Amino acid sequence: MIERGAWVAFLPPLASLAIEAGAAIERIRAGTDWHAVAKDDGSPVTAADLAADSIIRAGLAAAFADIPVVSEEDIDRPSDPGPLFFLVDPLDGTREFVAGRPDYTVNIALIEDGVPVAGVVLTSADGRLWCGAQGAGATRNGHAIRARRVRVPPVALISRSHREAATDAWVAAHGVAETVIVGSSVKFCTIAEGAGDVYPRFGPTMAWDTAAGHAVLAAAGGSVLTPEGAPFRYMAGTRWRNGPFIAWGAMAKAGSE
Repeated sequence: MIERGAWVAFLPPLASLAIEAGAAIERIRAGTDWHAVAKDDGSPVTAADLAADSIIRAGLAAAFADIPVVSEEDIDRPSDPGPLFFLVDPLDGTREFVAGRPDYTVNIALIEDGVPVAGVVLTSADGRLWCGAQGAGATRNGHAIRARRVRVPPVALISRSHREAATDAWVAAHGVAETVIVGSSVKFCTIAEGAGDVYPRFGPTMAWDTAAGHAVLAAAGGSVLTPEGAPFRYMAGTRWRNGPFIAWGAMAKAGSE
């Protein structure tokens, strides 16, 4: 077991698992038998989601047997995994995957006491790999990245598949200069590498959708806050449903009122 607190040491094995899962996704994407079906909540799932989930959960169990795993595709996921656990979305952006757009991702995050302390995000279609750990900074494909100081007026990242009136109202109220439409957890990573300023989200998301991107952004100097300005946390007892949040670049609190 890796000593708790040495979060950067988790990144190489998590990155390797994301890459392995991403390769399986792309093999399935290149074939013909990956059609989407609807889950009970109406969201789509494909053979690629399930294959990536199997790879990641097996790899985590082998490498970190004493750390529980909460995965989107695991119907037997623990309701209270304790203070230290992994949050996994094996294929975030299934709608993008089905539509042939490249910004679907593999997401793996490590959570301690509600805080994402390490995470990796991979866009397997084009090989972009973002990694970040608390106290160790963030990278894209091995090169250091850093969130830029939030500009005035800011550039906002908006979901491609989910956009709601509350987000549009927030954008209007905060004098956003430009909106960029991006799918999946790539929004967090875009801000982490200094190509955007803010990602407001008021519509429904799940913890596994956001935790890995949150980890990368926080490691790069950004933050994820509630609309009231409190730190955003991932805790048991919420059925893994997120509340509204605002993801900011550097010096985010200056713009969080």
